[in-house]
Amino acid sequence: MNKLKLAIGAACLSACTADVEAPPETELPVSVSPVSIMAFNVENLFDTTDDAGKDDKTFLPLAMKQGDAHIAECNEIEVDRWRRQCLEWDWNDEALAIKLERVASAILQVNDGRGPDIVALQEIENLGILERLRTEHLQAAGYGPAVLIEGQDLRGIDVAFLSRLPLAGDPVLHDLRFDDSIPKEREQDTRGVLQADFELPDGNTLTGFSVHFPAPFHPTEMREAAYRHLNTLKSALPDNRPSFAAGDFNTTSVEDADKDMLGRFVRNEWTIAHEVGCEECPGTSYFQPRDDWSFLDMVIWSDGGGWTLDADSVAIPKDAPEQSREIKPGILAPKRFDMTGMSGISDHYPVLVTISRAGE
Repeated sequence: MNKLKLAIGAACLSACTADVEAPPETELPVSVSPVSIMAFNVENLFDTTDDAGKDDKTFLPLAMKQGDAHIAECNEIEVDRWRRQCLEWDWNDEALAIKLERVASAILQVNDGRGPDIVALQEIENLGILERLRTEHLQAAGYGPAVLIEGQDLRGIDVAFLSRLPLAGDPVLHDLRFDDSIPKEREQDTRGVLQADFELPDGNTLTGFSVHFPAPFHPTEMREAAYRHLNTLKSALPDNRPSFAAGDFNTTSVEDADKDMLGRFVRNEWTIAHEVGCEECPGTSYFQPRDDWSFLDMVIWSDGGGWTLDADSVAIPKDAPEQSREIKPGILAPKRFDMTGMSGISDHYPVLVTISRAGE
């Protein structure tokens, strides 16, 4: 009898359960990985060949520097250190290999040896030398083909990108625009703004600008024009487009204090990464005669598509071998590359930031 009741109860329960629809499966949100971005002026990454139309005479093997014409050209250089480099540096395959290895070590010191997802680079001579850096020394990073468009700079240095994120369109190099007050010969010593669109992990498009503004010895008006041009490019982007500009803005702390460059041209348009994070970071460039630090190199950011800057991520990576020198007890500064003893990497520190989708 008890067995019969159990059988009938089980049958009823089965029937009742069958009549009730199962609740629909709830789709769990897909986690989207953050994206890391680095700005890095690598200081004169040249190959060892004499490229027509470029002033690359310093970066040649010593055997190619013995002619009277070369010596005469070098002797016209006013800065003593640069003149001696032009005459004496033996920029040969061995020196270049060391330079490439050291630049790679500075890039790969983050993200457990993989490097950042995107690197905005400055002072690259050409696409060939950047591809050599990528394929021979940055294999661990898994970067796609380098992005570099030859510009008009008289020395031949260009801005560029390396990225693990795929491109979402063709890159464009925008030449800087100056009014008639700037002599034409000064314009030859400038780099354009390289714009590239990248596909983010969630399918959104991220626009990046790699920049290398006119050097501090040029008039302030040239950097003002560069900031205006960059902001014009940003204003042309689609609404809600996440974007960043990264590189060497060449705005010294002295010029910023005197001319309020960041207040006039940046803070109303962008978030300055090192102002919201990296509170203990003194800068990326050290000028020893004035004992003065500057954030010549910056990453500036504009929210969009749900992507924001992670303030806690902002950092100055400086632990690669030969990257730093001690200027005071416990105080490090960038160590420029020098053929004497094959020391150093670059006279700039990189800046590293991470962006993430809101709520991730």
